[in-house]
Amino acid sequence: MIGRSPAAPGRARHPATVLAVGFGTTILIGTAVLATPLATTAGDSTHWVTALFTATSAVCLTGLVVVDTASYWSDFGEVVIALLIQAGGLGIMTLATLVTLLISGKVGLRARMSTQLETKAVNAANLRQVVRKVVLFSLVCEIIVAAVLTGRFVLGYGEPFGRAVYLGAFHAVSAFNNAGFALWPDNLMRFVTDPWISLAIAIAVIVGGLGFPVVFELLRSWRHPTRWSMLTRLTMSLTVILLTAGTLIFMATEARNPATMGPLDNSGKLLASFFTAVMPRSGGFNSIDISQMEPSSWLVTDVLMFIGGGSAGTAGGIKLTTFGFLLFIVWAELRGETQVNIAHRRLPESTQRQAVTIGLLGVFLVGTSTWLLMLMTPHSLDQLLFEAISAFATNGLSTGVTADISLAGHVLLSVLMFIGRIGPLTVGSALALKKRTRRYELPEERMIVG
Repeated sequence: MIGRSPAAPGRARHPATVLAVGFGTTILIGTAVLATPLATTAGDSTHWVTALFTATSAVCLTGLVVVDTASYWSDFGEVVIALLIQAGGLGIMTLATLVTLLISGKVGLRARMSTQLETKAVNAANLRQVVRKVVLFSLVCEIIVAAVLTGRFVLGYGEPFGRAVYLGAFHAVSAFNNAGFALWPDNLMRFVTDPWISLAIAIAVIVGGLGFPVVFELLRSWRHPTRWSMLTRLTMSLTVILLTAGTLIFMATEARNPATMGPLDNSGKLLASFFTAVMPRSGGFNSIDISQMEPSSWLVTDVLMFIGGGSAGTAGGIKLTTFGFLLFIVWAELRGETQVNIAHRRLPESTQRQAVTIGLLGVFLVGTSTWLLMLMTPHSLDQLLFEAISAFATNGLSTGVTADISLAGHVLLSVLMFIGRIGPLTVGSALALKKRTRRYELPEERMIVG
């Protein structure tokens, strides 16, 4: 007992543990509220698995649903979902720190460490400024997007002003936070050729998915790319490359598909292709029928979803930086170099191990989850793989089989969304609690690889 007593306080104070508990608690609260009759249009209580799945999808900024959001949930339920999305987007620890700042003007060391883990702040000393910038920037972006959408709904679709404001605000929050929840049964398919709606949503997804450190650096020095950090250069370069490649690929594979882009004119196909390329980065909205896409398009979407968006933002996946690090690690190994260099900077070995660990953990989690889903449901491998990647990458895109999966499958996807949101390494560190440092080194032995 004497030897174990210090462990309990350490476990409670560990930032990763606090982060996981914060997200978990918010999900449970959201589940309890959504399970009440007030949250449904029928006035009936919701099954706890449905409520849990929806709350997890909202807090984890995923967008996967087992019931139609617009018809099943009441206005109260939709507002709860929007609030859960906002809480997940800003980060539980960021919100907690903001409340503490407003009340007392002071932040404890434990809270600083927890929020630093969520926002990826450079150091704890500038945390107060980081939190304020994150909250202010998020709200300003959401207000701008909401204003554009509101105006379009009023002028272009004849929606009453109050209803237009509600729709604009909900979808602005959902888009900027990369959540993918929409208030129409077909998501955004009815707006496939509307540039005001599609581009406003797409831009919000891109900005929210870049990551706050990258956004703030761009705001400071967007005219001087040579001064950008390795993080910003890598994130922006891969964002442009993947968006361009995705647009061209979807244009090539879906342009003649009569069930998706076939009926559209050339400008409509280009807009739909761009929108479809943006959403796998973690947006989760769809302007074409995902279930009718070509299998080759599903595979490309799988890859883009798994990669995800930028670090310390609202996007999911293994993140662009992780993917970029893995590419440079492979390139350095192929060239026989002993160091991994990016943008005239050397990548630390610890960061290389992190990237490899995140990538392999992601593959393991997706592979295992897909196998379990195959045991639970009769759906095909490509459909279930798509759902598993979408859940892990907190993306929200679906081939349409989410609602048909068993209750056990819904619980499995909920766990996968939770792990995907807070990050495999965060979960691992929350369980391990501390880093072990060997005070000795074992003899080296060369082994055959490959």
